[in-house]
Amino acid sequence: MAQCPVCGASVDEAAVKATTGFTAHGASEMDPTKGTRQFHDGKWMYFDSLECRGKFLTSPETYVRAS
Repeated sequence: MAQCPVCGASVDEAAVKATTGFTAHGASEMDPTKGTRQFHDGKWMYFDSLECRGKFLTSPETYVRAS
């Protein structure tokens, strides 16, 4: 289990990575209600919600420093 760097909630990495379908061009689709992730500074960061991911993207160093 990963931990959301914004709110500290547990995030199931397998659920975040699970493909729920494919776009018309073949890209994997994920269920954002299961969490989401973002590649940052050489590693994957996992978030429990799109809201937390948005906060992180606005000011990543705030959350990286705090964790």
